[in-house]
Amino acid sequence: MGQRVVLVSDGHRVDGCGADGELVNRFLAHLGARAFSPATVRAYAYDLLNFLRFLAGRDARLADVVAMDLFDYLDWQQRPARTAGQAVVRLSAGRGAAPATMNRRVAAVRGLFEFAVMTGVRAENPVPAARRSTGLRPSRRGLLGHIGPGRPRSGRARRSPAGGRAHGPRSRAMARLCPGRRAQRAGTGA
Repeated sequence: MGQRVVLVSDGHRVDGCGADGELVNRFLAHLGARAFSPATVRAYAYDLLNFLRFLAGRDARLADVVAMDLFDYLDWQQRPARTAGQAVVRLSAGRGAAPATMNRRVAAVRGLFEFAVMTGVRAENPVPAARRSTGLRPSRRGLLGHIGPGRPRSGRARRSPAGGRAHGPRSRAMARLCPGRRAQRAGTGA
């Protein structure tokens, strides 16, 4: 009997994976105890089974995993699935896993190794930290993000007490861009 995911009384578990499967099953039980959605636990079970199959193809175990193995895992997922000897060939056989699927699988593997570190099974997590995108991009400052911190902002649009219309810089700019707008509001323009 090969490696597979099975449904047991308290959630999904992997079967046929040896000692590495025991750690995965403890992690899946931990997720269930932390009230993760059953669908999330099921998805993690299949994602971790995928990782265990990758390791089995390399004759490796969870204890042997280093950071470079995760990059090899990403490459392995991008390869198309083998269809030799199958009666039906998938139409999408020319592609590997979608990027979102690969990200979810790496998140599951990262969570497994964090659990292994937390329980003392491993000394460190071999999964590289996620790339942060805030390094070179300027910080956004809402709708007025184009106004730099060194430039003073003009005052807020104010309502005039008599007509109730705003006469701030935005209103003046809108009046210049749409000259017929004021007339349309009054019902006299085109």
